[in-house]
Amino acid sequence: MSRYRFILYRPLQLIPVLFGISVITFVLIRSIPGDPVRVLLGPRSTASAIERIREQFGLNEPLWVQYLYFVKNLFNGEMGKSILYKVDVLKLIATRIEPTAVLVIGSVLLALLITVPLATVAARRRGRLADHIIRLVSTAGLGFPAFWLGIMLIIVFSVQLDLFPVSGYGRSVLEKLHHMVLPCLTAALALSAVLTRNLRASLLAELNSDQAIAARARGLPEATVFWRHVMPNSLVPTINLLAVNIGWLISGTVVLESVFAIPGMGQLLVRGIFTRDYMVVQGVAMVFACATVLVNFLADILTTAADPRVKL
Repeated sequence: MSRYRFILYRPLQLIPVLFGISVITFVLIRSIPGDPVRVLLGPRSTASAIERIREQFGLNEPLWVQYLYFVKNLFNGEMGKSILYKVDVLKLIATRIEPTAVLVIGSVLLALLITVPLATVAARRRGRLADHIIRLVSTAGLGFPAFWLGIMLIIVFSVQLDLFPVSGYGRSVLEKLHHMVLPCLTAALALSAVLTRNLRASLLAELNSDQAIAARARGLPEATVFWRHVMPNSLVPTINLLAVNIGWLISGTVVLESVFAIPGMGQLLVRGIFTRDYMVVQGVAMVFACATVLVNFLADILTTAADPRVKL
């Protein structure tokens, strides 16, 4: 169990990371031109009304004071009050977190279902037609932007074949799953293109490793050698790459939710930026940051569990 000691001190190392993210987010959102109060009240707003709203949300305070209020709210489990929606940001995010979570988790599961079979076939049939086709498709997939791929899937499966809804999220569980098929598939195709190439390379390296050669020398069948020795050792670099790409996927929900009109956190973030709703943008950015940090932490645990030689 000594190799799991990092679980005790790794969260402490993540505190400076989250602190830096909070500072960068705070500064960047306030660097956007425009006044959130004027956006909220409109061009005919009076000076007294503007001043009253600014005082209500603490926007008339110096920036360093506003940041201290922001940090204080975080330590109290709060994220301030939305200027546009007039509700607590944490409650607002709670109503939008489900679609985003379903999108991310569903995309990762679909990507794994695509990646493992394709990488396995490509590695075990190296240099053959199947390998060339899989490599060609995965390479092409790296060049397709997510928004373009999503639009193409909408045109084919929603407009022409009428199999899936064009946009929205649905109400019942089945409706939600039906609505999320195309968004998850869009993200999964982009993610699997990266993972397939990486896993294929790892499998090829392990197929010629000393461990695999020794297993064959003991008379083990090739299938046993592959699934018992080659595949587990090949998963370590893929797990780390997956963790990095999940971070990109979390931020990429902004694009996917805009394309498919999903009422999630990405869409909330976009509207918060356009309306200069500082509290909403800061809150969503911090949730995204915490989710990314948590995913990388879990990836470290899985890496250590998959390979006892790894010490973090």
